[in-house]
Amino acid sequence: MLTDSERFAFVPYRIHVFETSGNAYDAVQTDDRIATGDLLLVMDEAVVGVAMTWPFAVTAEPGHLHQVAPKAADTFDQLATSLGVEPASMTRAVALARQLRFGIEPALLTQSKDNSNAHASIV
Repeated sequence: MLTDSERFAFVPYRIHVFETSGNAYDAVQTDDRIATGDLLLVMDEAVVGVAMTWPFAVTAEPGHLHQVAPKAADTFDQLATSLGVEPASMTRAVALARQLRFGIEPALLTQSKDNSNAHASIV
C-alpha cells in the first residue's frame, strides 16, 4: 500500500502557451510569473522552448527564441547545467515537442555521453 507522500508525489511544471515566439520571448523578460525552467509553447510555429534569461528552443525551428549551440563533448545534463536550467526542464521540453511531433534541434539528439567540462552557449 502506498503512503500519503508516495500517492501525492509529483513534480508540477508550467507550460506557457503563446501566439508567437516573439510574444513568448517578450513575456519571459517581463512577466514574473514565468520562472526559469518553465516550458514555452507556440503551436503555430511548432516551437517548444525553456524559459530563462535568454529563452531557448529545443525544437528544430526556434522562431524568435535562441538556439542552443552545445560543444561536441557536452552531455545533455551538462548542456542544461551550463544554460542554468534543470536537466528535467529540458527533458520535459523535448518530450512535449516529440508528443506534438515537432522537429527536435539536431544538436540535442546527438549529445555525447562523455563527461568533459565543455560548456554550451546560446545564439
